[in-house]
Order: sequence, then C-alpha cells, then structure tokens
Amino acid sequence: MKKSKNSYKKSGVNISLANKLVQHISKISKKNAKKKISSSKKDVIGGFGSLFDISKLKIKDPVIVSCTDGVGTKIDLTNKFKKFDTIGIDLVAMCVNDLIVQGAKPLFFLDYIAIGKLDLKKTKKILKGIFKGCELSDCKLIGGETAEMPGIYSKDKFDLAGFSVGIVSKKKILDKKNVKKNNIVLAIPSNGIHSNGYSLVRSILKKNKLPYQLKKEILKPTKIYSKEILKLTNRNLINSAAHITGGGLIENLLRSIPENLTLDINLSKIKILKIFKWLKSKNISDKEMIRTFNCGVGFCIIVPKKNVIKVKKMFPKNFTPYEIGYISKSKRRVNLRKSLKW
Repeated sequence: MKKSKNSYKKSGVNISLANKLVQHISKISKKNAKKKISSSKKDVIGGFGSLFDISKLKIKDPVIVSCTDGVGTKIDLTNKFKKFDTIGIDLVAMCVNDLIVQGAKPLFFLDYIAIGKLDLKKTKKILKGIFKGCELSDCKLIGGETAEMPGIYSKDKFDLAGFSVGIVSKKKILDKKNVKKNNIVLAIPSNGIHSNGYSLVRSILKKNKLPYQLKKEILKPTKIYSKEILKLTNRNLINSAAHITGGGLIENLLRSIPENLTLDINLSKIKILKIFKWLKSKNISDKEMIRTFNCGVGFCIIVPKKNVIKVKKMFPKNFTPYEIGYISKSKRRVNLRKSLKW
C-alpha cells in the first residue's frame, strides 16, 4: 500500500483557509475605506508591507508615536464563554489608549493572531472586534499576521498582539514636564475591568460563581478614550495623562508627573464599579485591588485648575471626569488620603 505524502496541511497548517481569511479582511477593509476610515487609496492589505499616506496630514513638526500591547489572560475567558466579537476592541484600546497619553492621534493599527487551528468563523469574529476598535478610535487596520501554530497552541487556544502608530505635533506632545504644583488630577471612569488583572479574576472564578447580573461585566470591552482626549489636547487644556492599566492607579499616575513633585490622592473619591466590589468581597486587600485593577478609573488627566470646568464639558455624562487629587510638593512621592469606599 502506497503511503500518502506528507504535506503542510497534514501537519496542521491550512494555507488555503488562511488565504480565504486574507480575502475577507481585504473586503472589509475596502468597505471601511468607503466609510472614510482611511486616509489614502494607497492603503492595501495583502502585500508584504502596509502603506499609509501621511502627505495630506496637516501637522506642523510631526512626531511619530508607536505602541504595542496585548489583552493578557482575558483571552482565556473569551474561549470559556465563546464570545469572540469584542476581544478585538480590547486589543485596539490597549494600544491607542497608550498613544493618546502623549497626545498622539492614532493613524493605523496592525494585528497579530496566533492560533492552534484556524477557524474562519471564530477568527472573523475576532477581526470584527478589531475593525470596530479601529472605527471607535478613528484609525485604520492596514495589515497584520495570522499564524496557525499546531503543537504550540492547542486546537481552541489563541493569542493576540496589537501594534499602533500615531502622530502628534512637537508642540502638542503631552509631557510630564508640563505638570505644575497645584494641578488637578481628574479621573475618567472606566466601563469595567478593561484588560488587566484577569489572572486574578480567573483564579477567583474557579472558586466562586459569578452573580448573573455581573456576567456581562467580565468580557465588556475596554473603553477607548481617544476622541475625548484629542479634543482636549487640541485645545491645550491638559498637561499630562495616564492610561490606568497594569500596576493600577498610583503606579501609572507616577509615570506622568515629574520626580520632584508629589501625587496627592484621596482614594475615598474613587467611584468604584460593582464588579470590583464583588471581586473585593473575595478576600482581596485594598492594596492588592488598587495595584491590580483600575477599580473604576480607566484614564487620568492632570490639568490646571482653571481648565477643570471646560474639560468636564467635553465628555459624555457617564464618562465625565471628576477630581480625585492634586499635585503638591513634599519629601514624599505619594500622599494617599483616606481609604477606598467599598
């Protein structure tokens, strides 16, 4: 009996299926171009490299800003709950929310999907979220890579990485050097856990049943803040900003102020979301909560006191910033006043 020849497909990699996915991505990309989520007809998906025409951008002394990130172990829960259409929003959010910290307008995005076995239906749902995230942040998906990796990832497992590039005028860059004594720290609400702390969340879910009313909160996609923050930077209303991700509120804020100034925060002012109150009830200390989760604060801006009212008016009601502290000067790097109110 003649043995069948070895092939790439038999080893677990289906090139034909991958080509169908590329065709699908290109088709959606062209539809989005018609919606003007593109800056140029030169943008093409499917080539060896991606093109993006910046010649029409009217920015004086432009500086390119780049970011890369993933969504961590939140991916495990997308598999558990079979919900794949929003994790792509998280991926885009984690990158563009970092870009805008420096005042950069997101231009384009590239994704990397590593998967054990290519499932077109599942991958299309993931990509749907990525396209939605790009739409929400007014940037374009111009390329990426989908790698089928049998033996490295089990059949249902996958991982995501995102890469984003933005642009900002040299004079508009948000720099911690701009922060002054008596500037106000404003917290912008998160819409949930976002994409940090999920290793702890998963550990808790193994031992505790999630209340029905909180099930939607677990995979709620990360809020994208680009449109609001760019309005503020264009009007020179803020001095510095911080995306509240891994490390929590204090560690991320400290990255956004000069070393000779003090972060003075009143923790009791934080508006804690219900999902964090439930997590806290599972025997987690205040210290662990504030350094692992955003606890209800997804982004922070540091502004001159005279600009506070103007800043608040530029946000929708459910994401209106509120004061949680100010910048002072003392021998200490951080002054934490009062405790979190659970």
